[in-house]
Amino acid sequence: MLDVRELGTVDYQEAWDLQRRLVMERAAGGIPDTLLLLEHPHVVTCGRGLRARSLVATAHPVFHVERGGDVTYHGPGQLVGYPIVHLRERGLSVGAWLRLIETCLIDALAEAGLEAGRLKGFTGVWCEGRKLASIGVAARSWVAYHGFALNVTTDLSQLRGLYPCGLEPEQLSSVKELAPDARPQAVRAAVRRAFERHLALAPDLSAAKR
Repeated sequence: MLDVRELGTVDYQEAWDLQRRLVMERAAGGIPDTLLLLEHPHVVTCGRGLRARSLVATAHPVFHVERGGDVTYHGPGQLVGYPIVHLRERGLSVGAWLRLIETCLIDALAEAGLEAGRLKGFTGVWCEGRKLASIGVAARSWVAYHGFALNVTTDLSQLRGLYPCGLEPEQLSSVKELAPDARPQAVRAAVRRAFERHLALAPDLSAAKR
């Protein structure tokens, strides 16, 4: 089972606090696996893999968080997803979970007419040699949190001064740039369906205990 919550625009600190609270509830068995879909006001987050050369300058608030990965911009027009998923109950390693998130986004983008995929040596989702989605997760008590940021109609000029994973800002793109006719709400719905479908297929080992 996957509980999907559509939250609209949420300040980063509020969403971060909510994730950590849901992780404790999920670890205790109080809630099912949960997917938060939302958007943030302009903000920059830095994961455990932050490189000194990745964050040169930004006018936006900066949060240093416990997820893996480097620097990431969030802002209007970007679909952010935070899946709160019990990895051990599904028999997933962190690496397998990252690949499953990528698969969900690749499948969703296919519905928008984009042939997206992976790029060797990088985590995330790419299309036509440019990065569309950033992914970074953390886990506590076997429960994964944080997640993905998919550029849908994102203003990519906001990435000036950021070099995520050593990439130049022009190496990032958006659904709007590559598929101008794709509707943001349709992309959002496709992402939701992809996560519901793939998590329905993933084994839920907790069922055997009930």
